[in-house]
Amino acid sequence: MSVVKKIQKHPKTILTLIVIGVLAFLMLKLNLDVRAIALITIILGFITNLYAGLLAIIGLIPFVGPFIVQILSIPFIWFVNLIGYFTSFYAIKKGYRKEILNHRLVTLVLLLGIVLGYILGHLIPVR
Repeated sequence: MSVVKKIQKHPKTILTLIVIGVLAFLMLKLNLDVRAIALITIILGFITNLYAGLLAIIGLIPFVGPFIVQILSIPFIWFVNLIGYFTSFYAIKKGYRKEILNHRLVTLVLLLGIVLGYILGHLIPVR
């Protein structure tokens, strides 16, 4: 089966990608804050489950696509938690004990946000 036929099987993902891209472009032309544009784009991507569709499209690339998808699908939560442990160890060595609590709290909130976005992405699917 050709790549074009596989892409034609997922028109909603392509349409969602185009709509989010056009919205981001229009927001840039209206000189909105770049951080707000990034936040809106990320939220729309999670709500519409666009990132899973993009990984499926990337997986269609012959030979390289499945390898890229495997690299991108390494559990992100484990990676963020690992970085948190390394930075906490470094902060303990430097004597920042009180700040470690704030750092770990921010990491926990980030991970909970990712999980919530994943759940919302499956509750409100594109397909």
